[in-house]
Amino acid sequence: MTSERGGGTWPEGDRRAGAGPEPLHGDVPWRGQVRHAAARREHRVLRVLGLVTTAVLAFGASGATALVVKSLANVDQVDTEELVAPEASRPPVATPDPEDPLAGLPVNLVLIGSDDRSGVNEAIGGAEAGMRSDTTMLLHVSADRSRVELVSVPRDLMIPIPACTVTGGGTTEPSSWSIFNSAFSRGWNAGQDLASAATCTQMTVEQISGVRTDGFLVVDFAGFQSMVDALGGVPICIPEDMDDEDANLHLTAGDHVLSGPEALALARARHGLSDGSDTYRMGRQQALLAALTKSVLGKNVLTDLPSLIRFLDAATSSLTISGGVDLKGLAFSLRSVRADAVTFLTIPSGPQPSNPARVVLSDEAADVWARLAADEPIVPDAAVEPQTPDSATVPPVDAATTTPEAPVDPLADRLPGEAITSADAQETC
Repeated sequence: MTSERGGGTWPEGDRRAGAGPEPLHGDVPWRGQVRHAAARREHRVLRVLGLVTTAVLAFGASGATALVVKSLANVDQVDTEELVAPEASRPPVATPDPEDPLAGLPVNLVLIGSDDRSGVNEAIGGAEAGMRSDTTMLLHVSADRSRVELVSVPRDLMIPIPACTVTGGGTTEPSSWSIFNSAFSRGWNAGQDLASAATCTQMTVEQISGVRTDGFLVVDFAGFQSMVDALGGVPICIPEDMDDEDANLHLTAGDHVLSGPEALALARARHGLSDGSDTYRMGRQQALLAALTKSVLGKNVLTDLPSLIRFLDAATSSLTISGGVDLKGLAFSLRSVRADAVTFLTIPSGPQPSNPARVVLSDEAADVWARLAADEPIVPDAAVEPQTPDSATVPPVDAATTTPEAPVDPLADRLPGEAITSADAQETC
């Protein structure tokens, strides 16, 4: 049996006889939920196919189609992959700007510093069984990409812990009152993997804040060191001598460019500094991240795409990201953010009356959570002072004798709710 179609005679069953085209993706069904970049690529492919089909139909009546097909059949295609020069010796290839799949939307990510004492981390922090979260922050990026806000959650904060689903389908036992840090270990103990641990922390943050989160990022000791070293160190002013044998921290007062190990020691130190509490340690961690951010912005890492990729690649060797988080696209979309628009704050809290070693959320915390959920600045603009009714009654101020405002010391002890920005980071004393 044969069929005549398009001016030719084809065996029955041949696609050209009308059997229908083979699927573009083989046996894989069309995926409707694709990222924006992928969707645009597929739309371009379909558009090109449409133009080609239109051209073929236009030429069909004159018999040009057969000529084109015959001509293309004469073209030989050769494989040169093994013949071209090594990539390192060739001119650089143009790198397209990474796209932010969440452009136009606020982004909320739970940033977790894990205390995993295995592999490389064992040499850094010492051998210890199990896995814990050492630091947790809620990272908020405004929809217009003009603000970045990081809110630290104390590890000793007393809160309800929800039941968490873990790998394998099990769930953890909920707790009506426990320390925040236990959410991570509960997920780890029940699921025996990082995904269960980090997701339980993420769900706990959502429950206490009322803020919908888009995922999590987990970085361990080695990853933090890699980020600092990839930048060539972090310039920072150390206001006083610091010594902590447990953290292997030994810094003299003055200007320093901290290496990866030194920056990590400063972030982990608890003894011999301030009152040794986790609250003040979080302040130092924020100051260090402020300095790190200022260094990234100052070196134009976010606008220099090759540098951005190198920096992120150095970090991602020890970085775990939940599905759906496009770090390169998000980072590149922040290339115009200013240092004074990156704000660090510890969620307002105070000592638990029955146990001063633990903390509980204060009334002011609700306002911070609400502002994050509404994509509003967590530190409102200062109210404008009202004009004095009779300026003549106000004694003039001699500008020459005006005392300038003292610079902010980001390493100074700060109470929960007191914010700093990356612009406050002091590179020199």
